[in-house]
Amino acid sequence: AMFEPHMNADATEQLELQNDLRRALEHNELTLHYQPKIDATRQLITGVEALLRWRHPVRGMVSPAIFIALAERFGLINRLGSWVIDEACRQIRAWEDQGLRMPVAVNLSVHQLREQGLAQRIEQALQRHGVAPSQLLCEITESVAMEDFQEAQRSFAELAAIGVYLSIDDFGTGYSSLNYLRQLPVQQLKIDGSFVRDLDKGDNARAVVQAVISLAHALGLRVVGEGVETPAQRDILLAMGCDELQGYLYARAMAAEELLDWAQGRQARGSVAFSPSLFGEP
Repeated sequence: AMFEPHMNADATEQLELQNDLRRALEHNELTLHYQPKIDATRQLITGVEALLRWRHPVRGMVSPAIFIALAERFGLINRLGSWVIDEACRQIRAWEDQGLRMPVAVNLSVHQLREQGLAQRIEQALQRHGVAPSQLLCEITESVAMEDFQEAQRSFAELAAIGVYLSIDDFGTGYSSLNYLRQLPVQQLKIDGSFVRDLDKGDNARAVVQAVISLAHALGLRVVGEGVETPAQRDILLAMGCDELQGYLYARAMAAEELLDWAQGRQARGSVAFSPSLFGEP
């Protein structure tokens, strides 16, 4: 391998970003944005997915693809993950104080799954903010769950024991074993957006998605189609019996204060509304 000047520049920038990310945790530069999840048949908001954002004081918005990878490389991912869980619980409590019971989904990394005491820390965050465990949904990608199944099974069992909901994210992109899948105490599967994107382009993607939905329903799981961007994709998923939809067709991820304004505006136009269950109604 030959050394080139840009290698040193890249390493220096990585080091600077790493130090900036450590400070971001202390200087309130991190925020959560929330993307709505929509009941497919009733067109009602049923919850949101929390997505981490970093507004750097000099660089502006830093892509999660950059800083999440950086956090994993330099051992900061568990600190970030803990912050996300605590902030999600705080926001759930804030919405409940406004009379809105909004379930929030958070993503767990492979590093968090391997960490001892994960369920205990999540339970402490829930208790600290007075949030019911059923209001928090933990999403784990299929590839992470299958990478170390024994560890994933242990973590899933501990999380299920405290009452947290569990979901397999990006389903269809990993090398899953159906035998393993049925052993995990999950309530939901999320179809990867790459399949949804190709739904209106060919039969192969449709066959895979239909098979996933049928499999999930046979196992008693709800199915979320993510990455829905066109009415055609929505209509195909509806016809296949998909339970929930998520994607730019409905909304991008937004700040917490924007979410209520967005939903109320959509509700006024009759295009989407809050589920009555979000207000404690049956």
